[in-house]
Amino acid sequence: MDFERRILPFYMTYPAAGYGNAAPYGQQNADVLRDLEYFRQMYPAEVRRHQTRIAEILDKMDYEGSVIYDEYPDRYTLERLAENITDIIRREESQQDSMQERLGDDGKTMPSLIFVLLVNEVYKRRRGGRRGFFSIR
Repeated sequence: MDFERRILPFYMTYPAAGYGNAAPYGQQNADVLRDLEYFRQMYPAEVRRHQTRIAEILDKMDYEGSVIYDEYPDRYTLERLAENITDIIRREESQQDSMQERLGDDGKTMPSLIFVLLVNEVYKRRRGGRRGFFSIR
C-alpha cells in the first residue's frame, strides 16, 4: 500500500487528531481548570468577592466523604447549601452596607447567582482544582 498517496479525513490533518498526539487526560483536565480560572478573573468585582466567600465556606466542607464529592450530588442539597451561603453573605453585607441599595438586589437574582457560583466551585474541586479562588498553578 502506498502511504504517500493515502487520503486522510479532514479531522486527521489537525495537530492533535491522532491518539498518540493527544494530550493525556490529566493534562486536559489541568488545561480546563486553568481556562476556568482565567475566565473567572473577568468576573465583576462583586461576583469575585462572592466567589471567594463561597470558596472559604466550601473549604470547611472539603473532606473525604463530603456531599460535594458524591457521584451524583443531590440538587436539593446544593440548593439548600446555596441558600445558607446566600444568608451568610447577606448578613455580612448588611453589617457593612445596605446591599439592597448597592446591588439593586430584588431578592431573586442573588440566590441564583450564588447557586451558579457554588456549582462552579464544586465542579472545580471535583476535577482536582486547588481550594480557593484564583489558584492557577
